[in-house]
Amino acid sequence: MADSSGIDPELVHTHKFPEVPFFLDPFMLILMRDAALYALGVGACARDAVDDDELKYVYHENGQKFVQVVPTFAAVFSLASLPNGFHMPGLEYDPRLLLHGQQYIELYQPFPSSGCILNKVSLAGLHDKGKAAVLEIETKSYQKESGELLCMNRTTFFLRGAGGFSKSSQPYSYSNYPTNKVSAVKIPKTQPFAAFEDCTQPSQACSIIIAGTALLYRLSGDYNPLHSDPMVAKIAGFSRPILHGLCTLGFAVRAIIKCICRGDPNLVKSISGRFLLHVYPGETLITEMWLEGLRVIYQAKVKERNQTVLSGYVDIHRLTSSV
Repeated sequence: MADSSGIDPELVHTHKFPEVPFFLDPFMLILMRDAALYALGVGACARDAVDDDELKYVYHENGQKFVQVVPTFAAVFSLASLPNGFHMPGLEYDPRLLLHGQQYIELYQPFPSSGCILNKVSLAGLHDKGKAAVLEIETKSYQKESGELLCMNRTTFFLRGAGGFSKSSQPYSYSNYPTNKVSAVKIPKTQPFAAFEDCTQPSQACSIIIAGTALLYRLSGDYNPLHSDPMVAKIAGFSRPILHGLCTLGFAVRAIIKCICRGDPNLVKSISGRFLLHVYPGETLITEMWLEGLRVIYQAKVKERNQTVLSGYVDIHRLTSSV
């Protein structure tokens, strides 16, 4: 295969990412604010400001000392670990052609209320797909004081136009994890066990809330102008700014917690999501769920276009007695 790309796999593979701290205010102000702001950004309490399952994400009710955290908040740590993007020697690409393809999250410990979280970043994978390159970045987040591993994020990016960097006829492919253990998601053809629709009766107020979701979610750390600047969105081929993929993932996992976990976010063990299509702010998301043991297979659809935009699975620790 011809080497026509700006990618040098040897330089990329040997690059060492700096360790990045994520400080938590000792008085809990930063974590509570960030966790609550994130929860609002993925639709918590949007339909009901005192939702029994979701008020705990934004307010410490009934003697609750701290707000509870939506599990996909862990993805914020992966954003914080790369404040300047993933610029590294040997990796040249057009950032306008970057697509967020997949997100995988493993959760090991509850998030601490204060202290310092240390993010350690490494290259998880690099693959030559011909016209595109696939880059996988792994972020492990530790509690600095105890050294306990809190969570792991593996983020997959598609770099369109950056393929063709293999030095031989065999396409270059590197992974730091056993790819044969990565589960492929097959959506069942049966009726879903449960389905959840956000904003089922869209009033004007609800439409305004949903339409502003991208602008609210970006305050959790993803300031890509694709989600806020109409001109940037048009250059990228969209009619208007699109919703963050991780925001769509947050909506879907929130639905699973509500329908399968009966509102208990601590039942979530791991999360996998594959981004299939863009979502425009203001569109209605329907999350369909199938139970296979302790795994919830899901897909999220845009109601207005009847198109699947996200699919994946969520592994849980146990089923609630009411399921």
